[in-house]
Amino acid sequence: MVTARIATFNCENLFARYKFRSNVDPRTAIRDGWLPDKRRFDLNDDDAKRITGNAIEETDADVVCLQEVESLDTLKRFRSHHIHRGSRTYPYIALVDGNDPRLIDVAVLSKLPITRIRTHQHVRRTARSRSYIFSRDCLEVDVAVGDKTLTLFVQHYKSMIGGRAQTRQRRMDQVAATRSIIESRFGTPDTGAHPWVVLGDFNDYMEPGTSLSRLVNWNQTEDVISRLPESERWTHYWARKGEYRQLDYILLSRSLATASPGLPGILRQGLPRRAHRYTGRRFRGVGQNAPKASDHCPVVMNVRL
Repeated sequence: MVTARIATFNCENLFARYKFRSNVDPRTAIRDGWLPDKRRFDLNDDDAKRITGNAIEETDADVVCLQEVESLDTLKRFRSHHIHRGSRTYPYIALVDGNDPRLIDVAVLSKLPITRIRTHQHVRRTARSRSYIFSRDCLEVDVAVGDKTLTLFVQHYKSMIGGRAQTRQRRMDQVAATRSIIESRFGTPDTGAHPWVVLGDFNDYMEPGTSLSRLVNWNQTEDVISRLPESERWTHYWARKGEYRQLDYILLSRSLATASPGLPGILRQGLPRRAHRYTGRRFRGVGQNAPKASDHCPVVMNVRL
């Protein structure tokens, strides 16, 4: 068997220079395609990027799947400036501009060779619909792990902004589309016999009213975070309501889960100090509210193929 350490991390507004202010409609914040209205943006902070880099380094992952990255060039610049040994540490990189009007995309940094990339951002809600299913993309990436191939489906589903119930159907459509893509790639009924992972920021939690059941409770997957005690499963802190929830997931295919009996890690050192439930060490410079790595925690898992 061969082993790979994989991680997912919503790195929160990894922008080259600007981030949107709260309550700003991104469709009105950029004029003529690329000219930012500076009244609607704040400058991003190098201290925050440094701490984000600390969080990624702390995962010690072979493959890091990211959410909320502005562009490929932004990710390359971040890799060079804020990750030790930069492109020598993570020489392989994948990002395809997706559907989000805020220009946030999903991406992959990898120590292992990326052998195949496929975007599913073009999938529409119905054959006649003009709208796309995925808010960002379902980025399908093959990684060579020794002589084996591990397939990653990197997600960032529709957020709960506007209300959890009100946005539920959109996430349900995205979950159904993800499952269909996996079944199309690996066949049925024994889809889980192959080495694949669905991971990312799912923007919902597994309590009544969840939109995620068709994927998280699918008998071809296992949510490895469910191996932890319930009180330790939270990956996100929402300051406005003081809520600690699991929004980030690593779902292993059935065969991969059987071969990988260990526990995942949830790394909270980059959270702002206002997240009082976490009492462990934090990275140098983390503030009460800012700077911080993100309001999400990286989640990491060792898998055996």
